[in-house]
Amino acid sequence: MTKKIATRDAYGQILVELGAADERIVVLDADLSKSTKTAAFGKEFPKRFFNMGIAEQNMMGTAAGLSLGGKIPFASTFAMFATGRAFEQIRNTIAYPALNVKIAASHAGITVGEDGGSHQSIEDISLMRSLPNMTVLVPSDAVETKAAVQYAARTDGPVYIRLGRAGVPVIFDDTYRFDVERAVWMREGKDVSFITTGLMTAMALDAAAVLESEGIHATVLHIHTIKPIDRESIAKAAQETECVVTAEEHSIIGGLGSAVAEVLTETYPAPVVRVGIRDHFGESGTPDELLKKYYLTPEALVQAARQSIGKKRDCQTGSV
Repeated sequence: MTKKIATRDAYGQILVELGAADERIVVLDADLSKSTKTAAFGKEFPKRFFNMGIAEQNMMGTAAGLSLGGKIPFASTFAMFATGRAFEQIRNTIAYPALNVKIAASHAGITVGEDGGSHQSIEDISLMRSLPNMTVLVPSDAVETKAAVQYAARTDGPVYIRLGRAGVPVIFDDTYRFDVERAVWMREGKDVSFITTGLMTAMALDAAAVLESEGIHATVLHIHTIKPIDRESIAKAAQETECVVTAEEHSIIGGLGSAVAEVLTETYPAPVVRVGIRDHFGESGTPDELLKKYYLTPEALVQAARQSIGKKRDCQTGSV
């Protein structure tokens, strides 16, 4: 069985390592440090940890001020509260002046589970990628999370890092190298391209294995950086297979699916089937129950691939 680790757990671990190496790193949390896993940093470096209470807007403003004082602040809370409640402060106080603040938001997507739709952020990628100066990272597993956080710490400017509550399969090993400018070609095929992010990359690999057994050869292109997005790789995947399936644990409006469609309209137009939350809020349930209900499974990706291939054939025969 593939080992599963929550990306929030990996975030908590790498923060402690970074804090030991660089005294400029400080961490702010909105009274959720046990959940966001920043408590470990607070225990190790109590003078560089700030529990701001349930005051997310104030936390973002304070993080901005600390950055102006030469610190490297990581501000953490649930994605719903970070990007929803504190959007104005992120926009005007962090992104607008391009300050060196890292927003690491956990409990994103529907795999928050039983906390329900009020706590399941399915709009955060859309909100953050719309902001000038903001880099948006969506790691797929624990290994990539640590690499993405390390990148954020050594790079000047605002960064949003999307993290999850539930354990997800570890798909990378210690040889993995994070390159913000390049997506990761997990496998290459000639019939259909899965372009994925976050936990959906592991599911796309499973779906590709099923399709392979049917004689359908799928590309899996993992997009860890939604902004700036790797336009060249997206266009190449579309050109090589002439049909695309995007997959994300996020609304299909404004997220990865929208970003890929935007790229392809300007580079290599191809049929795109978007897999994600289809203009609905989440609800309470276990992560597995919710993933099945919202069709975020390998089985759903197999069906989406067949649909995309069908659209490609329609285009080739002039049936559209």
